[in-house]
Amino acid sequence: MKLTTIQCYYVVKFNYFCFISVKHTLMKIVHLKNKDIDYKLWDNCISKSKNQLIYAYSWYLDVVSPEWEALVSKDYEFIMPLPVKSRYGISYLVQPILTQQLGIFSKHDINENIVANFIKEIPYFSYELNLNDHNFFSKALVLPNFVLELNQTYTQIYSSYSKNTQRNIQKASKLDLRIKENIEKETFLSFYFSVDKHFMPPNKNILESLINKGISFDALNIYAVYSKDNKIIAGLCCLKTSIRITYLLPVSNTEGKNSSAMFFLIDYLIQRNVGNKIIFDFEGSQIEGVARLYISFGAKNSPYYVLKQFRPSFLIGK
Repeated sequence: MKLTTIQCYYVVKFNYFCFISVKHTLMKIVHLKNKDIDYKLWDNCISKSKNQLIYAYSWYLDVVSPEWEALVSKDYEFIMPLPVKSRYGISYLVQPILTQQLGIFSKHDINENIVANFIKEIPYFSYELNLNDHNFFSKALVLPNFVLELNQTYTQIYSSYSKNTQRNIQKASKLDLRIKENIEKETFLSFYFSVDKHFMPPNKNILESLINKGISFDALNIYAVYSKDNKIIAGLCCLKTSIRITYLLPVSNTEGKNSSAMFFLIDYLIQRNVGNKIIFDFEGSQIEGVARLYISFGAKNSPYYVLKQFRPSFLIGK
């Protein structure tokens, strides 16, 4: 049977995509120790990835997981960081502090077959890893992450705020609060660790190193909200790339909470970035009250995927 020109076109197109799919399914994946990773190729892959996340850049991984290794395909088309730790002479993988998502990155689409192939190549028996939102894997645990697309007008975004959030912003606006950008690292850290928390705070040395590195790469900003008495009542450390602002470390003291200072600060950052192809990433959360706060700004759930295998208490603690 003779095919028409249009039919030939679709046959060729179908075969091409089948070839690409098979190519990616059968790709050779190599395990690299840290000393063998080409940082230039690595960071180039991250910067061009459809699912670019700041956590996966080499400088970030060097701080939060100094012994990190990698799985890579040919020419670093697909890459996956392996955050390695050792205990009692046993190496295993654990999601690093201050790093919500890692997983596989590429400028190409990442399907479940590719994810499965990378998982098969993980060279360690014990691991807990958070795959990013482009790494769907049906056997993984699904966790929420809330993001807000800022490529809208401020009027459109503000109209999606909950009534309660609008009231909190209006209340804060009447209190003569002042926002200061790029505050000193020492000022932020002193305030952050002075405020009582209901969770274990990150290691101070790691946090300080991360802030130093982030500032040197122009990838991190620190903000503070001051009261009319010129006292810090809230602070926020944000990560930034050309496409994403990440709400990394928020902190408010009692006065800041009573003044709705964080509502005021988040709204300020949204106003500063509206109309751009930027995502405001709230980083979670499974805690109902925290998730409600993020949703109240109009953020939508963009879930990520968690893999766990053989997590004995003698390795990971209680």
